[in-house]
Amino acid sequence: MEQIYKKAKAKINLSLNVLEKREGHYHNIESIMQILYFYDELWIKKTSKDGISIKCNNQEIKEEENIIYKAYWLLRKKYQIGGVKVKLIKKIPTQAGLGGGSADAAAFMKGMNKLFSLGISKSELEALGIELGSDVPTVLHQGCILVKRKGEELERIHTNLKYYIILIKPDISFSTKEMYQKIDLKGKNMAQKFVSQELRQALEKGDLELACNYLYNVFEDVSYHNTIETIKKDLENQGAFANQMTGSGSCVFGIFKEKEQAKNAYYKLKAKYKKCYFTIPNYEKRKERGK
Repeated sequence: MEQIYKKAKAKINLSLNVLEKREGHYHNIESIMQILYFYDELWIKKTSKDGISIKCNNQEIKEEENIIYKAYWLLRKKYQIGGVKVKLIKKIPTQAGLGGGSADAAAFMKGMNKLFSLGISKSELEALGIELGSDVPTVLHQGCILVKRKGEELERIHTNLKYYIILIKPDISFSTKEMYQKIDLKGKNMAQKFVSQELRQALEKGDLELACNYLYNVFEDVSYHNTIETIKKDLENQGAFANQMTGSGSCVFGIFKEKEQAKNAYYKLKAKYKKCYFTIPNYEKRKERGK
């Protein structure tokens, strides 16, 4: 095999709590993340030239700052791999809380594992991924996942609940570092709702209405912005069952029960918001080109 194609799938946080700070200025978290069928695309090709070159349609992402570049050299330290050329088509917006960069790194590592027949286990990939970013181990998977600690403790949630999702990324962006600092400043005055277990039970029961009652993102408590509130109101007016910001933002997702209603809402909202996307949860393993 000389080339492989991979889909790098985004995630949303259905619940997200920030817990105590740990060494290295990281925080422990507890979150339920849902992987989406919304993705960047990667083509990885072996080359005779040593190292890695990355061609990306988003010119704002500099090659040596790209997480794929970092993932390559991390693998290179531990395994016998040759040079590669990567073509990356970015569809997941950046600075959105959708885990796009992490998804790219995860898809790249899985692709390299197969392309070079490295035989790296899923648990070994997770351990490598945590060195690149806290979301990387999660987006190595599909489905719905309970994530704990820095992101290295994962539990699969057994659900195949069907619903439809509209994502809207406004022009504003939030700094993840600054968002965590805001939570730290509030300290013990930060009254969080801990609903992960209730949400998990609702998801496993397949009860969408009940699950939506338990959506929670602590970052919404420190990120009030008129634009975010306007998006949430627009989603509600179009019939969204529930809406919430994902991660540290600034992307907002709306959940719809019926496909037709979600599609109609998408077309109307797309006229107002440039970065508006329609997607679904990704549960089943789909056959990808190059496998």
